[in-house]
Amino acid sequence: MTGHEGGAAEAGRLMRAEIAEQPEVWARLLARSGPVAEAVERIRAAQPRFVTFIARGTSDHAATYGRYAADVLCGLPGGSWSPSTTTLYGARPDLRGSLAIGVSQSGGSPDLAASLAAAREGGALTLAITNDPASALAQAAELQLDLAAGPELAVAATKSFTAELITLAQLFLGLAGRAEPGLERLPEWGSAVLRDPRVTDGIAAAVERFDGDRVVLTGRGYASAIASEGALKLMETCYVSAAGFSAADLLHGPIAVLDPAVQALAFTSEGPAGAAMRPVLERIRSSGAPLLTVGAAQRMEGEAWLPLPAGVPELLEPVLQILPIQLLALSLARSRGLDPDVPRGLLKVTETR
Repeated sequence: MTGHEGGAAEAGRLMRAEIAEQPEVWARLLARSGPVAEAVERIRAAQPRFVTFIARGTSDHAATYGRYAADVLCGLPGGSWSPSTTTLYGARPDLRGSLAIGVSQSGGSPDLAASLAAAREGGALTLAITNDPASALAQAAELQLDLAAGPELAVAATKSFTAELITLAQLFLGLAGRAEPGLERLPEWGSAVLRDPRVTDGIAAAVERFDGDRVVLTGRGYASAIASEGALKLMETCYVSAAGFSAADLLHGPIAVLDPAVQALAFTSEGPAGAAMRPVLERIRSSGAPLLTVGAAQRMEGEAWLPLPAGVPELLEPVLQILPIQLLALSLARSRGLDPDVPRGLLKVTETR
């Protein structure tokens, strides 16, 4: 396979460094609770009845996680805005009584900024979550939360994505008036995952076994967002055909594509989503597709497994679940002679209109 090739020591250097930096980013983000508290106070005063998320790509997967958090923690129905309805068709919906949240690493895509501005004009309270507080998206919003992840130079987003997840968890926990002590342990847990030799060895074995170009990723509940993000990471860095599904949606048709030539990757959990995954895992196994599980539980003896720490609250598991997949994408790309720092046809800031 041909692609952007770099020296063995240089390929993926930026992505590797930014993956490793994440626990430090999380600690820095968690130490800055003041801006989240201020946003929570403003949102509570507005008493929104529902939440609309505006995002694309990796940030849209973070928004999927945010929709679960809004609904489960706060009882706020969450929806997704399609920016094209505004930029292509001129739609201006009535969003009085709502909260509109724009999520973007760069905040630089014109369609996202235009959509958030339209939401504000339509009566929504608007919040931007971005790694660039001077961006067009941030300027379009009444409120903003800085991810404080530092410059992200690799094209494939890693640390900004997990910072988005943590920021959304902080926001909706605050709105629900709930404390989650596990938040403070995320840097510790993240460091443990990145250092765990079982993860390192498991990734090396998975890369060795990976001889195809089709992958299906699945998870239930919060982890469905990680299935989609994991698929994107594999597509953009390794050029494989990957698709991520909620485990419930997988059973409604896509499971038919599974056979021994398709790699299956499943995210497991110790919470309610984990219980719901059990029959799905059995269906995957019966298909003959090789299965790699990521999580603290639910694997069969001898089955490929990337472990995570036990006892992590289900709300926070996605922050850790994506780490082995980022490492897998990095390692698989390098094994194929590709440089994941510069995927073909992609730029760091994608501008859609």
